[in-house]
Amino acid sequence: MKYQYGGQAVIEGVMMRGPDTRAVAVRLPDQSILVDEKPVGSITRRVPILKWPFLRGVVVLIESLALGMEALTFSANQATGEEDAFSTKELVLTLGLALGLAVLLFAVLPTAGAHLLLRFVPGSLAQNLIEGAFRVAVFIAYIVIIARLEDIKRVFEYHGAEHKVINAYEAGEEITVSNVQRYSTLHPRCGTSFLLIVMVVSVLIFSLLGEQALWWRILSRILLLPLVAGISYELVKLSGKHYSKMICRILVAPGLWLQKLTTRPPDDGQVEVAIRAFQPVLKEGEKLA
Repeated sequence: MKYQYGGQAVIEGVMMRGPDTRAVAVRLPDQSILVDEKPVGSITRRVPILKWPFLRGVVVLIESLALGMEALTFSANQATGEEDAFSTKELVLTLGLALGLAVLLFAVLPTAGAHLLLRFVPGSLAQNLIEGAFRVAVFIAYIVIIARLEDIKRVFEYHGAEHKVINAYEAGEEITVSNVQRYSTLHPRCGTSFLLIVMVVSVLIFSLLGEQALWWRILSRILLLPLVAGISYELVKLSGKHYSKMICRILVAPGLWLQKLTTRPPDDGQVEVAIRAFQPVLKEGEKLA
């Protein structure tokens, strides 16, 4: 079974992760491509219990956030052409503000909005369905708004390039720019699909809590996020592994539709960058045809 490679779009580039290394390829201001390769490990290798289902999803999420922040720091500094234009401290502060905004937009506002309708729509299940609908609506509105920014459009194009390369590799295709461009910008293991599954799973989990005071409703959403993330990760892994089966395709379809908002067709230069990021992370013995 092939290793399930993954990555993310960064500033003017792509980060790819393999079993032992991660590589960030960035298009520099002079139009050359810089590739930075580093070894990566996981705490699960030292603490085997963290490989257990439902626990591993939380570990992957935390490690991916840390790896993604480091890659963004590197790409931002290189893309601007200024050494240390963005320090790790500034990126940590930015990430903290982003997480705070995420809690406000996707935990506090949807929960408070649904609570305001309690007198009109009573019942735990109905309340959580409304809350989930609010959360999805806020998420889509947020993506639509930021997608209007030119810098974000570029990131979404590199996101599409990342998916195209991985799709071509998983299809056994020769990895050239022209071949990669034939593949879809959508992929079932994308983080966008993961977020949508998180929202659906959260409705089911939170419905089991019964009626709650508003403050506890909001706090419980935050405290139970690791459980929701762990379950969601297992569902994403399962759907990716059995994507050829019709039931999995049906379950994954909403996440793929949502990816149409977070990916854009890349140009050949962006695909070239994604390929350059992918080459160093292949397992020993593998190579791009």
